[in-house]
Amino acid sequence: MSWLLFMDESGHDHRMMPYEVRGGIALHAGKLWPFVQEIKRLEFASFGAVLHEFKKEIKGCKLLDKDRFKWASQGPPMDDQERRRRCRGFLTKGLEKKKPTRDEFTGYGQACLEMARGIFQLLRTHEARLFAAAIPCQVARPTSHEAEEFLRKDQVFLLERFFNFLEREQRHGLLVLDEVEKAEDQRFVRRMDAYFSKSRTGRYRAHWIVPTPFFVASDMAYPVQVADLIIYCVNWGFRLPLRGMNAGVREEIAAEFGPWLNQLQYRGEVCAETGQTYPCYGIVYIPDPYTNRAEPLNRKEATPLQPPESDH
Repeated sequence: MSWLLFMDESGHDHRMMPYEVRGGIALHAGKLWPFVQEIKRLEFASFGAVLHEFKKEIKGCKLLDKDRFKWASQGPPMDDQERRRRCRGFLTKGLEKKKPTRDEFTGYGQACLEMARGIFQLLRTHEARLFAAAIPCQVARPTSHEAEEFLRKDQVFLLERFFNFLEREQRHGLLVLDEVEKAEDQRFVRRMDAYFSKSRTGRYRAHWIVPTPFFVASDMAYPVQVADLIIYCVNWGFRLPLRGMNAGVREEIAAEFGPWLNQLQYRGEVCAETGQTYPCYGIVYIPDPYTNRAEPLNRKEATPLQPPESDH
């Protein structure tokens, strides 16, 4: 059976995030439905409600916003029943345009963190793999035909890692993306089609990666919402300093979720033209995505920052 790579973006508005990140989580087709069922149960266990009924989604900027950590720490951890009761009050008052009580803010903040922690645990349980590519937010796209018509280098390296994984597993892979803006989605499909049909490497990788991506509305697809959370955490909590990815982090995210990201990311090997093999990781940083410079294959540079030790 196939693997599905659910993808989202983070930092593409170039406003507050340190990097522009594209990527997501790969799930085996046989594990997808059990994973979705577990996410639904986790959502209700955390919030005591289904979020979309209150016009909310499971998104990184919502679950792990600085305010959520602040609200969660306003009081001692609530028991499950109390937290869910306070959450329902918070969500209901949001629809009614009323201000929640302090306890309702606290319960909702604790529920958001409970949800995020549970998602990482479910990803490990269902043997998900993380793939992500980051570039600096300040990089400007050149006004050239190549920049308009072809995939950026970070996107190619992301597909390379997914292909390496699929080739090792001897399974096909599907790409499932969050709908953004139709014209931009169409441009991305055009660039991807050019890569898989006009480049030698792309034609080779089309043996395992299905070149036709699928676009879904995130509010109707739990795995895409999960991808949003994971990519948000990569943006704020994972660094590759030896490659130049050393912008400031949010310590609360890096300390708790950095070890999870490191554990979930794909690990494999890539063979250089010399025949020597080097470690290859699912999270890659590309400082200049519009140049033709090859990615360094130095073993030291390829090794990611080891996040803090965790009891997870």
